[in-house]
Amino acid sequence: MSTPVRRDRRIRWAELSRAERGALLGLIAVECALTSAAVVDLAFRKGRDVRGGRALWWLLIFVQPVGPIAYLLLGRRRPEPGPEPVRRRRGRR
Repeated sequence: MSTPVRRDRRIRWAELSRAERGALLGLIAVECALTSAAVVDLAFRKGRDVRGGRALWWLLIFVQPVGPIAYLLLGRRRPEPGPEPVRRRRGRR
């Protein structure tokens, strides 16, 4: 019996073209920005404004790349429109 030959070979950073490196760094930056936005939003959003459990979203946010996108699109409740705040006029008394 012959030993199977592994044909999959990892590509090293030095082997990537300049355009491929730039695209990869751009994707990494977008992924970090989305994850950061989702984490900050979930940290400061009240529990009633989150669909589903907060603990579930904390876990799902770190499932890359779909977790942060899913949270930002599906996990947040939109605030219900309420009455407009009364604006007081500033003037001389």
